[in-house]
Amino acid sequence: MATPPSMRPTAPASTGAADPERRAAPERRAAPERRAAPERTADPERRARLFSLARQATGFMPDDEGEALYTAAMRAGSTFAVSTMVEIGAWCGKSGLYLGAAAEETAAVLFSVDHHHGSEENQPGWEHHDDSLVDPATGRIDTLPHWRKAIDGAGLSGSVVGVVGDSPTIAAHWAQPLSFCFIDGGHGEAPAWADYRGWAPHVCPGGWLAIHDVFPDPADGGRPPFELWRDALDSGSFVEDGGCGSLRVLRKVTGPAAVRPVG
Repeated sequence: MATPPSMRPTAPASTGAADPERRAAPERRAAPERRAAPERTADPERRARLFSLARQATGFMPDDEGEALYTAAMRAGSTFAVSTMVEIGAWCGKSGLYLGAAAEETAAVLFSVDHHHGSEENQPGWEHHDDSLVDPATGRIDTLPHWRKAIDGAGLSGSVVGVVGDSPTIAAHWAQPLSFCFIDGGHGEAPAWADYRGWAPHVCPGGWLAIHDVFPDPADGGRPPFELWRDALDSGSFVEDGGCGSLRVLRKVTGPAAVRPVG
């Protein structure tokens, strides 16, 4: 879930050197070669409708960053014959609509991972708490009905699959190589690093890793997403490959082949 910079805690600026203890986990074992590419479709009117729905959806991602996210996912979906994507942090479906548009257009599948109870900054007493997202039966935030309404209302249930649960637990049991991984979950140090350590190793060589809310200047926002981005670059496994605003896109350049490119 993206969080406006105004409410994120700040910390001293990073030196740029990555902590060796924070390196992502070792590479996963390569998967068997995939089947031939399924049919891809391009419909500008359909894409425009999905973008319109994304702009209207509850969430914090600026429209230009959402469209940049779509463009990055399109590269992944167009590069590999069979493309599996993951987003960490779904909130009410805004980013899922942008990514879902790319998944649908490239015959990929997006798995949208979230426990749907909100991050620390969304809880009661915080500036960006939203009472309308609280389940009156439990007294807890529950964004799953809103996410489902957004995805089902857009007709994306065939391209976007919701995975409800704890991100590190799901990552530990995940086996499918990823062509694209978008990290936008909790922005505190512990949850952000847990997402990165759990999911970055699943990105296949030639695949993409995107991180939201990366602010080089600590005055603009919290440090964990910036530190993840910095660590990915310092690891030598990823190189910069685009971005927009606080969205940073990286491409993986090392590791055993895991997903067969198109062609």
